Amino acid sequence: MNAAPADQIRLLDLQAIDSRLDQLAHRRRSLPEHAEIDKANADHTALTSLVVAAQAQLGDTTRELAKAEGDVEQVRARTARNQQRLDSGAVGSPRDLENLQHEVGSLAKRQSDLEDVVLEIMERMESAQTRVTELTARLDHSTVVLKEAEARREAAFAEIDADAEKVKRDREAVATVIPADLLKLYIRLREQQGGVGAARLYQRRCEGCRVEFAVSDLNAIKAEPKDAVVRCDNCGRILVRTAESGA
Repeated sequence: MNAAPADQIRLLDLQAIDSRLDQLAHRRRSLPEHAEIDKANADHTALTSLVVAAQAQLGDTTRELAKAEGDVEQVRARTARNQQRLDSGAVGSPRDLENLQHEVGSLAKRQSDLEDVVLEIMERMESAQTRVTELTARLDHSTVVLKEAEARREAAFAEIDADAEKVKRDREAVATVIPADLLKLYIRLREQQGGVGAARLYQRRCEGCRVEFAVSDLNAIKAEPKDAVVRCDNCGRILVRTAESGA
């Protein structure tokens, strides 16, 4: 393939632009905010599960307390009825009176035991409520952290994308003046060679693979017509000759 030396040199301009686009794309993929967002999402998900579990525990404890308090009220009501019968003198039989007094004593013990249960449940409910409050605060904070990281990422995206759009316009201006066959070869080699399709021959060295040519190889390149599209024997990239190539 042949191409005017000026068109071949333009490949170096195009390569520099494409490398800049690759750098911007890599920067976009490698923003530290990506890791921050992943961690914030994981924290948020874990905290959400903890909050749900804590709220469920609080709900269970609240229902348990309501039942225990109901049991206490039933005992109190029965005690009050029995005491009223005792105070009224309506119980005439000594045996019935003894049984009623014994039941009042038993109910008093039962009420005391149930009230202890209520106090224990209330303590557990207070702890459960405290945990819900603490976890909810942590969840709210994680939401803020996540949104802030997402906002920083979007701001970085906007900056990178704006730079990329400008570079793409520069690329279009350069690519349109390069012959189609030369451009096609460059694009193919760029895809095959890790993003670098054309490299400068600088002081006997290919700047694509950094291999230094022997004098005989350099003389062979020097013997090629100026418009010949030379390829590096080592990496296969287009080897662009300039005034500093020594060939």
